[in-house]
Amino acid sequence: MKKLLFVFALIFSHFTFAQTAKEIIDKNIELSGGLTNWKLLNSVLLQGKVVLGIKDEYAIKIYQQRPNLTKTVITINGKDTAIEGFDGNKGYAMNYATNKLQEYPEYVSESFDNDFIDWESKGFDAKYLGKEKVGEIYCHKVELTKNVNKNMYYFDAKTYMLLKEVKKDETMVYSDYKKVGNLTMPFRIESSSSKKDGDYVMLLNKIDINKVFPANIFKF
Repeated sequence: MKKLLFVFALIFSHFTFAQTAKEIIDKNIELSGGLTNWKLLNSVLLQGKVVLGIKDEYAIKIYQQRPNLTKTVITINGKDTAIEGFDGNKGYAMNYATNKLQEYPEYVSESFDNDFIDWESKGFDAKYLGKEKVGEIYCHKVELTKNVNKNMYYFDAKTYMLLKEVKKDETMVYSDYKKVGNLTMPFRIESSSSKKDGDYVMLLNKIDINKVFPANIFKF
């Protein structure tokens, strides 16, 4: 009987954790704007500055449009320069050795929606891993797994906003959340990696949503 109860306890524990992970993700989507509003989002224009290292600081604009179009532009010596993007067919990135933008056949564009939107139909498995502190804030820790890829997400236990995301080669920290229309978005994004060659802090001062971009904005 004790062994049987133990088996039932394991099954119930797994079920509870799976349900909890789903509930946390659902709560994040609900409190950050709701699934309908996220699915009605068709374009985003992020504007602000990006800080590299200690002194290097540049004005930045990031254009994103459904399903996976993107273009990042920074201002160098008063001139706007595209440094990365995807035009729907080809990916581009700056080759800093030649100081020229070049095509990258292996460029993998990210989905316009974050992983949480329809995560189950995308083939992810979600697991709740308990609470853990990010700085001084207690967070719910959720693992999303797809094939061999595992990503960790840390949601503020009080607000359910995403505070930290850990992928294979990059850690993203999100803060300074503000309302943008019906959605809530972070205005500070910090990226770090083990190599330390791509670390940056992005400080946004304006986010436009569902803006109609010129037809050639994603041309390179």
